[in-house]
Amino acid sequence: MAGVKIQDIRKSYGATEVIHGVNVDISDGEFVALVGPSGCGKSTLLRMIAGLEPINGGTIAIGDRVVNNLPPAERDIAMVFQTYALYPHKSVAENMGFALKVAKADRSEIDRRVKEAAEILSLTEYLDRKPRHLSGGQRQRVAMGRAIVRDPQVFLFDEPLSNLDAKLRIQMRTEIKELHQRLKTTTVFVTHDQIEAMTLADRIVVMQGGRIEQVGTPLELYDNPANAFVATFIGAPSMNLLAGHAAGGQVQVGGRQFAGPGGAGKQLLGVRPEHLILADDGLPMEVKVVEPTGSETMVFLRFEGQDVTAVFRERHAFESGSTVHLKPDPDHLHFFDAETGMRL
Repeated sequence: MAGVKIQDIRKSYGATEVIHGVNVDISDGEFVALVGPSGCGKSTLLRMIAGLEPINGGTIAIGDRVVNNLPPAERDIAMVFQTYALYPHKSVAENMGFALKVAKADRSEIDRRVKEAAEILSLTEYLDRKPRHLSGGQRQRVAMGRAIVRDPQVFLFDEPLSNLDAKLRIQMRTEIKELHQRLKTTTVFVTHDQIEAMTLADRIVVMQGGRIEQVGTPLELYDNPANAFVATFIGAPSMNLLAGHAAGGQVQVGGRQFAGPGGAGKQLLGVRPEHLILADDGLPMEVKVVEPTGSETMVFLRFEGQDVTAVFRERHAFESGSTVHLKPDPDHLHFFDAETGMRL
């Protein structure tokens, strides 16, 4: 195993720069997720680590080797793709052992590694089947098994769960986490789904427009977002941002005063949906839609032209069109500059 060190990495397509001097230091054995909206550069960065995309500046090191000019086969990495990329005419065992066969590994060694990986992934009974006879989740396990048998220094996952249905995604999340806990191989995982990142990763790298917005543990990003973008991207449903005006150490929102970080002018008061409390002195909000899920109730509201989401563990009989008064929990407030979006 080995860590991955990314220093001032840049990528351009012609005159258009898409990765702007990214720096990430991934420790040996760490599970790091790259997240962000479509087009933010996360998959491009992963492909540069893999050697599938040339870089235009900076360095990538795997362990103590700078790999900028090494082909993918010499980087000691294994990649799991979104589309599985299995050979349809080969059996599960042949797919899993193909890279070792190409590397001219001993037949007994190939069989041993394939058998071990199959046992880890509960694929033993499927080793003689072709991919067309497998479910989507089983095919993804085969793709993971093909990576495991290579015993690489680094696993690279490129949105591996996006083709699966919701129930299977949750199951595969658990299996990937258990796999990492067992193998402890350094892992870089790309996803646009922040719930996947929150549940799987030791640390998350949030990207936007080819730049890193924040790096931290899942709870660090959730509890202390560096800016309004991270605040609204991490968390489902996302943080509410209410327009306010700061003066004299207070931020005024809808005629109510909240103790703020200081400064003057336009600020955003951030509050998570679960930190809105029913209170007579709360902000008046119009109920638009109520979504009961059993364990909790999600309520979508309007407040002074802004959309607001609240989540309650208790069951309430809210009616569409009615007005409720919700008070942001003063112990869980966030403040951001309205112009720059930076945390205050």
